[in-house]
Amino acid sequence: MECYFLRNKIVAPSFTYDMKKFLCILAVLVTFSSYSSSILIPMDAEGQKNHLKAYGITYWVLAKQQKVQWLLNYRGGAFLLPDGESIRKECQIRGVSFEILSDGQAQSILDGISSPSQNQEAVILEKAPKIAVYSPKGNQPWDDAVTMVLTYAEIPYQTIYDTDVLDDKLALYDWLHLHHEDFTGQFGKFYGAYRAAPWYIEAKQKAEALATELGFSKVSEEKRAVSQKIRNYVIGGGFMFAMCSATDSFDIALAAEGVDICEPMFDGDPSDANYQSKLNYNKTFAFTNFTLERNPLRYEFSSIDMTNKRRNVPRESDYFSLMDFSAKWDPVPTMLCQNHTSLVKGFMGQTTAFTREQIKPTVMVLGENKINGEARYIHGIKGKGFFTFYGGHDPEDYQHRVGDPKTELELHPTSPGYRLILNNVLFPAARKKKQKT
Repeated sequence: MECYFLRNKIVAPSFTYDMKKFLCILAVLVTFSSYSSSILIPMDAEGQKNHLKAYGITYWVLAKQQKVQWLLNYRGGAFLLPDGESIRKECQIRGVSFEILSDGQAQSILDGISSPSQNQEAVILEKAPKIAVYSPKGNQPWDDAVTMVLTYAEIPYQTIYDTDVLDDKLALYDWLHLHHEDFTGQFGKFYGAYRAAPWYIEAKQKAEALATELGFSKVSEEKRAVSQKIRNYVIGGGFMFAMCSATDSFDIALAAEGVDICEPMFDGDPSDANYQSKLNYNKTFAFTNFTLERNPLRYEFSSIDMTNKRRNVPRESDYFSLMDFSAKWDPVPTMLCQNHTSLVKGFMGQTTAFTREQIKPTVMVLGENKINGEARYIHGIKGKGFFTFYGGHDPEDYQHRVGDPKTELELHPTSPGYRLILNNVLFPAARKKKQKT
């Protein structure tokens, strides 16, 4: 029996109610301070009520110079954060589900993930990437899913455009998103349906004025120069993400270096004779052996896009599946495919999906619809950098049209399609092995 020394006398302890209460409280405090050292943000369907804002929390922690572990293929790609009262409060404010883990619980999860029998991996995220969105001033609400989800997730970004790119300001950023741009100089191929619309006329005039200001005689020449600057940014180690028409029009602009592919209504003079045969596919990032659309009245750039080849696909069965990669051996594509479902709703765009036969063999397909023979989500390495192309316009608006209201992401906080965008946002923060160029 333990004894206590009191005024030089040895006495047996008297466990009064107050002492018992004090010892219980002390034990709870000691246990809490010793073991509750981590916050788990689950990303599975059952455990998370706001997947999109969860990425914002993770970015917010990284911005405070704290490291995060991304638990690939564990509970939908959960995040393991350091514990802290400020992080808990931020999760509560933003409506993000989280769990408090003891040291033992966190280590047990990490031990299980490290097992060779599990297709899981813990990737360290080290630094909040600096984000740039390539977008013209005054873009309309329907213009861009990426800016909408960055705003909703509360992830900061800077908007840049042609002047900034040509002034070599891309070097200031880790991650670049290409707004739904037409890099071919054909003004989005909207001529057939909207050439008399005031917004089309105004946009064309602004683009022409900017090209002149920057010292170019044509918009197509200016956009090609911008494309080449972006190409060099990626080759030098940058991360580029593009959706919809910014994907194929970017590659077309690179392939058409020194070739006039624009008809007179776009640039005031005829296109080069036999310009198709003059394309150089060696200069592109993702696509090869494609055929350009010569008809200026047709809302299409090339054979890369599957939109007009999939007219009979019913909306209710329009889905694409995410590929399954080895988390330990292929952490990069695994990161980009993290989700709480492997089946994602399809959605349309000017460039909806990519023709499989015209994707270079060095490019990884991350999401596909095998029935339609199309790729929806692809990724590749260029030099020291990376690029991801994502087909379609808005993951939660099946067939968005010019003038439609923007998507309200408060109604879609668990969107799997939007999660793929945010995977790419966090991707540059990851500690990665050196890649072969």
